[in-house]
Amino acid sequence: MKTKPSLSLMVIMLMFPQIVETIYSPALGSIAQAFSVSYAQAAQTLSIYFTAFAIGVVVWGVAADKIGRRPTMLLGLLTYGLATLLAIQTDNFTVIMIARALSAFGIAVGSVVTQTMLRDSYNGEELGKVFSIMGMGISISPVLGMLLGGQLSQSGGYRAVFMALTVMAVLLFVYNLAKLPETQQFKQPLQLRALAVRMFKDVQIWQSALLVALFNIALFAYYQLGAFTFEQLGFNAQQFGYSGIVLGIGTLLGSYLNKQLIARKWQQKTLLWLAAILLLVGGIAVTLMLDSIWFIVPMLLVVMAFGIAIPNVLSSALIGYKQQAGSAGAIFGLMYYLMIGSGLSLAGIAQNLGMVLTACGLMTALLLLLRKEA
Repeated sequence: MKTKPSLSLMVIMLMFPQIVETIYSPALGSIAQAFSVSYAQAAQTLSIYFTAFAIGVVVWGVAADKIGRRPTMLLGLLTYGLATLLAIQTDNFTVIMIARALSAFGIAVGSVVTQTMLRDSYNGEELGKVFSIMGMGISISPVLGMLLGGQLSQSGGYRAVFMALTVMAVLLFVYNLAKLPETQQFKQPLQLRALAVRMFKDVQIWQSALLVALFNIALFAYYQLGAFTFEQLGFNAQQFGYSGIVLGIGTLLGSYLNKQLIARKWQQKTLLWLAAILLLVGGIAVTLMLDSIWFIVPMLLVVMAFGIAIPNVLSSALIGYKQQAGSAGAIFGLMYYLMIGSGLSLAGIAQNLGMVLTACGLMTALLLLLRKEA
């Protein structure tokens, strides 16, 4: 029997991959110092994270259709916990990179399986409202991650961060073991190749994946490059962690505004244009103010754009693929996470936050001009 999962548990599981990433960002400086590598090398762990995350999305998405949502979620969390243990134990930068990849692979389950369970349980306008609630919950995660990451990095370096992540993994595993229901109503024979061919030929899927990627690159470019920007301006990791409050407020405002505008029957296209304009204006302003700590203020516009755009794209992207929601979500996730990983790799090379944000804004506006209507 299909049972609807607790929305609070679903919010936590969607938040956790972001908390994992943002809690780690303030530790980049500690990692660079501890392993005698450059900031650029330390920052590349973010692009590795998203590439491994993309692979995890595929594996866990297909597994969710094959063996069920609940056992897949538990296996992913177990994998993640073991990877964080490996990171605590090593003194080798290469092993840290491997552990980061394995942890990203494991925690990808929180994204793809949670979205699959929501698509199992809700439809149409109701699903859009649920994703809007998810967006408001996700807005809290940068605040929690950045604050906690800043405090832990300042007091105990990167090892304290990985220790905290291990504890969180254990708590989440126990919580899901006790509370997570199975939402899969029936199993269909997996025809992954046919599904992949169908999706790769679907222009709307590619457009949706690119939109998700661009807004995520803009958001995570701050986590990737912000710590080094702060250091250049004379601030420490703890103070960088406090900036998560500003970003969290911005994402919360964006999510709240999105919810209100949906209630007023704003069309998705209009909401996406609003997000694109906010991203572009924010990116240009950050570029102009990057030599001052006040660049955080226009970053509010960037994260507001994220809070508006992402729930709208995710809630509508896979409407035509509900019968194989897990596998379709896996392929869709693979597409946009590989794009995110590639984009952050380029951002790490560029080492200029304003340039990255402006480029994302321009590409988003161009994509919306060309976007095929549903």
